[in-house]
Amino acid sequence: MNILWVENHASFARLAGRQFLAAHAVTVVPSLADARAALAANAFDVVLIDYDLDDGKGDELVRELCGRPDEPRVVATSSHDEGNRKLLDAGAHAVCGKMQFSRIAEVLTKLSDGGN
Repeated sequence: MNILWVENHASFARLAGRQFLAAHAVTVVPSLADARAALAANAFDVVLIDYDLDDGKGDELVRELCGRPDEPRVVATSSHDEGNRKLLDAGAHAVCGKMQFSRIAEVLTKLSDGGN
């Protein structure tokens, strides 16, 4: 899978990416602006997105992605329930919070199989 991960905690992204996403092509960006640039330049199957980012809230990008012809599947990856709820309300397809990130492979498999 080609994954865009919008995450501003570089050490978490580096460690969790290496441990749980090594089988995928992962592009990590720290901000909404960088995510928009990556999405304009590349097609992604999945977007993993945090809620609290340096230049805004992740639900803003999720709303932008909804309804696009090339809409990727979106997974909320906030560390707190309220952020994940807001990402889901904006149109995210699934949740895999930071404290449950060891389950990301299971979540991605469900998404690729068409489930939530």
